[in-house]
Parts: sequence; structure tokens; C-alpha cells
Amino acid sequence: MSRARCERCLRPHTHCLCPLIPQLDSRTRVLLLQHPSEVNHALNTARLAALGLNNAELIVGEVFADLATLLNRPGYQARLLFPAEDAQPLQAYSSEPDSQPLLLVVPDGTWRKARKLLHLNPLLAALPRVTLGAGAESRYRLRKAPGPGALSTVEAIAQALETLEAPASFEPLLKPFEALIEGQIAAMGEETYRRNHLKAQDDSL
Repeated sequence: MSRARCERCLRPHTHCLCPLIPQLDSRTRVLLLQHPSEVNHALNTARLAALGLNNAELIVGEVFADLATLLNRPGYQARLLFPAEDAQPLQAYSSEPDSQPLLLVVPDGTWRKARKLLHLNPLLAALPRVTLGAGAESRYRLRKAPGPGALSTVEAIAQALETLEAPASFEPLLKPFEALIEGQIAAMGEETYRRNHLKAQDDSL
């Protein structure tokens, strides 16, 4: 029998993260497009990001019929947070405080699933792309990053907003994420974590 879940954060009631989720304002609007396979993932960080930001929206699907309306939001210029050779660093926008704010579109899923979202939604793939600065390191200690600079969705959004809206801090957005990781480590036991995960991190250095 499955445990009762919180309808807001989707975590079991005994591990509800809602008390840690902030309500942060941002000039940037964040649109999260989540692949359906991520909805029931234990680490659904896109949902945490959407709940923690007042100016954010989370939509689940593979093909988004109303994408044109979502992307053409009055007062915003849409940019896709996704790697590409011609992607602009977000720092380029932070130096233009009087410019139109960004609608930051963030696909959520594995790299393969995210690319599928772009393939199935040509309007999404056609957006100008932006990237985070180099050197970011994920706090997700339970999984080896697929490559340098690979972040969870909530980490990427927090870093993007701190770049765009400095000196504002979006560190509170990561509190439920860190609590989730600590909870997973506690559930497996410190000894198991050290034996399996710390060794894997050491081997990857």
C-alpha cells in the first residue's frame, strides 16, 4: 500500500518539504516544460523550483499545443536554457538591467528526453539559447554528474536567476533540494552512502 502524499510537493506526508519551500519573487519569468517521465521521479526538482518561485509555471507533456501562447508572453523575451554552439551566456543579459526581462524556458528531463521535447516542439527548438557560466558544481551527492557543469533543474534555475538578478539571492530555492538529498542519505544509512557514493566520487576525480 502506497504512503499518503502531500498534494503540493508530492512527497510522502512524513517527508513533506513544503515548510522549506520559499515564495521568491523574480523579474525573470520561468517556464518549466517537464517530460512526463519526470513527474514521479524521487528527485522532482522542477516541481520544487516552480513551487518556490512566484513568477514560474510548470507544464507537463511531450507536445505542447499552446506553446506559441506560452512563449509570446507580453513584456518578456523568450530564451531557452539549453546548450548550443551559438548559445549566449546569461551574463550578457545581466549587464542590461533596463532591457526587457527574460522568459526563461527550461526543459526538464534526462538529456535524451529534453532533446526529444525540442524535436517534438519546433517552436521550442527555434528559440535563441542561453547557457550558464562554466564551473558550476552540482550538490546532488548521490549521482555522478554526466559531465562538467551538469546541474539538477532547480540548481540550474537558481544559478540562472542569481546571474540575471544579482545581487538578489536565490539560495533559499535550494533548501528543499538539500533536505531531500539528506533524507535519501539518512534512509540508506551513512555507512552505505560512504561506501558506495563517496568512493564513486573519489574514483571520478
